Amino acid sequence: MGPSAVRIAGLSERLTAIGYRAFDKGDLVAPIPETRVARDPSKRYIKDIAKVCQRVYQQTWQSLAEGALPIVIGGDHSVAAGSVGASADFAAAKGGHLGVLWIDAHGDMNTPKTTTSGNVHGMPLAALVGSEPVELSTLGDGRTPKVLAEHVVLIGIRNLDEAEKTQIREAGIQVFTMKDIDRHGIATVMERALKIACTGTIGLHVSFDLDVCDPTIAPGVGTPVKGGLDYREAHMVMEMIADSGRMTALDLVEINPILDTQNQTATLGAELALSALGMGIL
Repeated sequence: MGPSAVRIAGLSERLTAIGYRAFDKGDLVAPIPETRVARDPSKRYIKDIAKVCQRVYQQTWQSLAEGALPIVIGGDHSVAAGSVGASADFAAAKGGHLGVLWIDAHGDMNTPKTTTSGNVHGMPLAALVGSEPVELSTLGDGRTPKVLAEHVVLIGIRNLDEAEKTQIREAGIQVFTMKDIDRHGIATVMERALKIACTGTIGLHVSFDLDVCDPTIAPGVGTPVKGGLDYREAHMVMEMIADSGRMTALDLVEINPILDTQNQTATLGAELALSALGMGIL
């Protein structure tokens, strides 16, 4: 229902109003858990999730090949294994590397060995910079890792599992926590983050999980964590991405209308997408 909520918020119409040609390619078929068997408790529903992510991969690749900037709207963050994977393989096919800004309250760096829940939406970044879960890490052309850890930046982090902290440190991913944002300010953090992600890369994939925002402005997410980005900080993140001129793809994920209030979170997501595409630039 997340994509429908963003449509209701008028994303396509608002993109058209600021001069873009927006093409809505519709929803990808995704089974609901009640109709499936979880199977492996360390990576529940992995086969079904991998099939959906493969479809996301194919659609993202096709959009990039057409010269478009894909905006992938999803429920949980596992879909980014497909979208970012496609962006990375597309960059590799052109002889370059992909930069990634992973903007999230969580690290999504668990593996089947470290997870305490078996929830695959806590694993997509691990699959992109590593090899597990293998069903996600080998999407598309099978190349692993899809993204070099040195080109990935985590922003807005404030809820990590202990084993996940070790995973991130060992991978060498740069992390800017909410403490860093409080201490240095969002503008300074974004300047540093963009420099890291854009150095030595030919594309920038922005994977924005709405739970990075404080629940007071984004209540409609599956895993809310207090103390997140406020309204202006969230827009500053996207406005500075627009200023960079480097974004080649965007994810907006973790939108759950059942938990939302008057479509507040989906509306925020649409507004943030517009900011990332330069609505606020004179």
